[in-house]
Amino acid sequence: MSMSTNTSEADPIASLISILDAVDALPGAAELRRRTYELLHPRPGARFVDVGCGAGRAVAELTDLGVRCIGLDPSDAMLAAARRRWPELEFDQGTAEALPLPDGAFAGYRADKVFHEVVEPQRAIREAWRVLAPGGRIVLLGQDWETFVIDSADPVLTRTLVQARADTVPSPRAARGYRNLLLDQGFTEVNVEVHTAVLTDAAMLPIVAGLAHSDAASGAVSADQAEVWLEEQQRRANDGRMFLAVPMFLASATRP
Repeated sequence: MSMSTNTSEADPIASLISILDAVDALPGAAELRRRTYELLHPRPGARFVDVGCGAGRAVAELTDLGVRCIGLDPSDAMLAAARRRWPELEFDQGTAEALPLPDGAFAGYRADKVFHEVVEPQRAIREAWRVLAPGGRIVLLGQDWETFVIDSADPVLTRTLVQARADTVPSPRAARGYRNLLLDQGFTEVNVEVHTAVLTDAAMLPIVAGLAHSDAASGAVSADQAEVWLEEQQRRANDGRMFLAVPMFLASATRP
């Protein structure tokens, strides 16, 4: 979930929640979430934190596994959505760089699609270390924004679009750096897996459209270039020929 601090407008948040729900429903998404839980080594009664919890799905699923989980997010609107969906669960406001949590109080720390939104991932890792107890587990999941694969008849323009979007992300290469971030902080048993999401459903068209529109707005490409490229993707979606692939990096480690 995103740890963006922009919470000023409800409609963009509602749109984001809809997109996140659609992504969560994709084939393989539930299995990948379960893998993050497995790597946390859940045990009944253990205290976990899900950082950048968004609308709270992971908090609910972890609670079903018997752990006591709190969800943190900087967005008032996201937290409101989480509390509406799961009023019995615990959610609070906080950022990955400044967790409102006591030292050494948690057995598990999870951050899903969060670290690319963090300007200083090293600060977030230090905070994770601080709140974890010795023997605690950390799991980080996210995409590398420069390795977003989109099939297109114009690969050069596609590379330009992908790179331009990556350049707007605070830490677009954070996921490829998970291993070294964890090692530098002193975590042990560091392991990284790669799970590639292959997306061919037309429901992903809004994500592609957002890429084209944001790059045109920033001036990275012209409005005409963005429109022609997006028309091709629309045709692919209509014909069942859309193809996107997103490698998801899944890192896990132990606080000694």
